[in-house]
Amino acid sequence: MKFLFDIDTWQEIYSSIRKNKIRTGITIIGVMWGIFLLVVLLGAAKGVENNFNKLFGSFATNSVFVWAQATSEPFKGFQEGRRLTLKMTDLDNIRREIKGLDFVVPRHQTQAVATNNFKSGTFGIYGDYPELDKVQKKDMVWGRFINDNDIHENKKVCVIEEEIYKQLFDKDEYPIGQYIKINNINYKLVGMYKEGSVRTGGPQGNIHIPFTTFQQVYNRGNTIGWLMITGKPEFDISQIEIDVKLLLKNLHKVNPEDSRAFGSFNLGKEIAKVTGFLTGMQFLTWFVGIATLIAGVFAIGNILLITVKERTKEIGVRRALGATPWEIKRQIILESVFLTSIAGALGIIAGGLVLMLIDATMGKGPDAALTNPTVDIPVILIAFGTLVILGTLIGLIPAQRAVSIKPIEALREE
Repeated sequence: MKFLFDIDTWQEIYSSIRKNKIRTGITIIGVMWGIFLLVVLLGAAKGVENNFNKLFGSFATNSVFVWAQATSEPFKGFQEGRRLTLKMTDLDNIRREIKGLDFVVPRHQTQAVATNNFKSGTFGIYGDYPELDKVQKKDMVWGRFINDNDIHENKKVCVIEEEIYKQLFDKDEYPIGQYIKINNINYKLVGMYKEGSVRTGGPQGNIHIPFTTFQQVYNRGNTIGWLMITGKPEFDISQIEIDVKLLLKNLHKVNPEDSRAFGSFNLGKEIAKVTGFLTGMQFLTWFVGIATLIAGVFAIGNILLITVKERTKEIGVRRALGATPWEIKRQIILESVFLTSIAGALGIIAGGLVLMLIDATMGKGPDAALTNPTVDIPVILIAFGTLVILGTLIGLIPAQRAVSIKPIEALREE
């Protein structure tokens, strides 16, 4: 390894590069573009993935939503078009019969006018259980979410979204413990949360009250609006969806082939599609980046072949003066590695600067297109290491060409 610190070796490399400045510069730009493109594309893919995680990070992704609709086929004396309603008994049967469940959360929804002094607005009102905070995590700013005591005692308490606070309260006013009216009924405000990037209710904001209180106030008896069902990680949520709907059809005397009686939205399936797309995008990024790197490295090989041809007489003189084939080969390979390393370092720096610019212009705020577009250090090291290895391998071609020149023939070259 002493040759790496040999001044004469580096002077020869510098002299070779200086003689072909334009050619060398174009070659370096080609390789630099390859690793620059790889870094930027990987960073952008990571930004899209981070943005997706930000949007759905509060959700239990292995989830499905199920609700009742109307039958589309007659069955056992019932006419088609029969309107169905989910019951609390359905909830008990699902929890008892279906395997692999983590949470089964019943919900109700309506709209109502909420007022605080002289400020008012129409908002979405949800009847919920405490488990909702586990399926769809709330980012609490003040106070708490609904608890079991609220459910058991049918308490008239509520949790509001931050957007509602802005509409019903003065700026910097502390709302916890105050009362707001919902359809002229007083509710004590016990919590406020910040809505996530994906809205799950109306544009004006959401208010959550205990499920049992909702049933009582809005006279819903033992009915359920819809179910949020979360499966355990090791269970297939699509199979759980099929099993739940089949059980509900059996309980409500619905034709097993009726596909419209119960509606559903499989969040886990939709997220899996997006995840698959992100994986494919990362694979395509690597493919394009590596292909561009290889093309750039081959350009370096071609440039060195031309350089060896131009330096035939010089190589012959060195061989005649006692230079060994390994010394000649070593210099050509070192020149190849040097050029690829310089190009790689410049490409990584340029790519990092572009990602910083993207983050500053497109990665801030709730509507950010890319969130924290970065590339992990190990990935950078792998890319750079791959580039150096390719530079070494491609340098063997002109190096072998150089040592194959016989000293006598080289000295005859004009």
